[in-house]
Amino acid sequence: MSLHELPPDARPRERLLTRGAAALSDTELLALLLRTGTAGCGVLHMAADVLAAFGGLAGLLNASADDLKGIKGLGPAKRAELLAVLELARRAIAQQLRERPALDTAQALLDYVQLHLARRTHEVFAVLFLDARQRLITLDEMFQGTLAQTSVYPREVARRALRHQAASVVLAHNHPSGQAAPSAADEALTRTLQAALGLLDVRVLDHVIVAPGAAFSMAAHGML
Repeated sequence: MSLHELPPDARPRERLLTRGAAALSDTELLALLLRTGTAGCGVLHMAADVLAAFGGLAGLLNASADDLKGIKGLGPAKRAELLAVLELARRAIAQQLRERPALDTAQALLDYVQLHLARRTHEVFAVLFLDARQRLITLDEMFQGTLAQTSVYPREVARRALRHQAASVVLAHNHPSGQAAPSAADEALTRTLQAALGLLDVRVLDHVIVAPGAAFSMAAHGML
């Protein structure tokens, strides 16, 4: 069934305008964005299939352009719109982190790292550089590795911190394996970077590890 075949009071767009976006399900919101389905597959059914393919809305928001190419019915226009929404989400969260201390917006910090790194198929190590009020200066993706490991050079992290005139940092990387819990190597790396950056009076506030649908904050677990 297309959206136009639904009774007026059941159509997602009309309900959104009269009752607010919170009244709609994830499937209905996505259907509004997709607008049309395909032959033999209405837009609501298509939206449900897309969400199922990514394990829900969080997985879809972490999808890459290549991920979207594999979904039947998502042509270039629909893929472009979804990627634009993803980029808008990144920018909105980045703005929030630039206006408020990162540790005051802990969930936004986790969401921001997830949107950048969670769906990568290889390991990426990034650093969020913060000013003296713990507001975001920038996120730099600094090192990339294989599925199993990445090489991180403390000297380069320290050099980048000086370039950005950062007062503190949040370390971040992804686990393509799907498990967000830190390994012994992750803990050792955190201590090494704490020592190196400490010589510059740059604090390591957190080390965030993400995987599709999961995030782990070492600071929240008392590991820093």
